[in-house]
Amino acid sequence: MTTRLKLLCHASTSAVRTSAFPADEPLDMQGRQKLAAFPHGLLRADRYLTSPALRASQTAEILQLNATVEPMLRDCDYGRWTGRSFDEVQTQEPEAVAEWVQNPGAAPHGGESILALMERVATWLDAQNGMSGQTVAVTHAAVIRAAIIHAIEAGTRSFWRIDVAPLSLTRLGGNNGRWTLVSVGTMKADSR
Repeated sequence: MTTRLKLLCHASTSAVRTSAFPADEPLDMQGRQKLAAFPHGLLRADRYLTSPALRASQTAEILQLNATVEPMLRDCDYGRWTGRSFDEVQTQEPEAVAEWVQNPGAAPHGGESILALMERVATWLDAQNGMSGQTVAVTHAAVIRAAIIHAIEAGTRSFWRIDVAPLSLTRLGGNNGRWTLVSVGTMKADSR
């Protein structure tokens, strides 16, 4: 049985625009405007899920998705860096940022390491494999990166080499315990 999963990255926020470690902030005006033009036909599914974060739930709400909150789809916990700009943290804690970027198991901010995020997402993703029908999940760029890495069995250092834009759509197919990356970032309607 093939599982079809669409991962939608939430619309933009002020943290996205300022390269900040996100807090639980709302969507910004530009994100709301882009949602108004989003092709709703792309999101037909049997199940809808959303991260518990405000930006994800607002994205699902504006798209009129009757989404269930899934805690495993939450964004990475950036600890004491939450709400601060990357430039500010880089200036004040350059060694900590370097360690965080170079070592996926490091969590110098006191939150969740990239490795822990990737393990959480892999556990959730594997639990979805074998489910019939199609699922749409509204989540975060970091979660989508982790899902892609798990699907294609890439190394953990690949995390930093994947760019996931707001409102991009990533499609995965699962069958017999394996995942396939079907497409990334598509905005065209499909027949699946």
